[in-house]
Amino acid sequence: GRIIYVGAGTSGRIGVQDGVELYPTFNWPKNRLDFIIAGGKNAIFNAVENAEDDINLAQENFIDKNISFEDVIIGLAASGNTPFTCKILSKAQKVNALTITISNNPLGKILEFGTVKIILDTKEELIAGSTRLKAGTAQKICLNIISSMVMVKMGRVKNGIMSHMVPTNEKLRQRKQRINKSYD
Repeated sequence: GRIIYVGAGTSGRIGVQDGVELYPTFNWPKNRLDFIIAGGKNAIFNAVENAEDDINLAQENFIDKNISFEDVIIGLAASGNTPFTCKILSKAQKVNALTITISNNPLGKILEFGTVKIILDTKEELIAGSTRLKAGTAQKICLNIISSMVMVKMGRVKNGIMSHMVPTNEKLRQRKQRINKSYD
């Protein structure tokens, strides 16, 4: 199955941030990783107005991604109530996919759709409504913990070392050589 990150706005971008690191850090197969972001790829770099409310687009994305019981869906929503993300998770739950819901609101509707429910009760933001602050930071830390734990459990880390990392530049090629020597 795949790990599929789902979100809108800041939460969607944070999912992308965590997911894209899985290949170089742990050699996680690219074909076992996917993203569903309200507003599509354009929303990674731009705000796409009203995309987070578009449950019809969520339905289309769910069908296009062919989500099944083999997949793990990680849904993030600072408010816990993003209609787009809730719709994807609701549909994923119905096909028995493992759903992990991450909400910064303890009363978030997203939690209804989680096999695993995570509440990051970060309270109000310093700048009202700016979820890229505390909520986003907490989500990123949470995703780092989840993805790191999963990769450790899958044997992609040995003795605290990224044993499966992909050396994509000179610095990483040297690091990979040091890692390989430590196992000799």
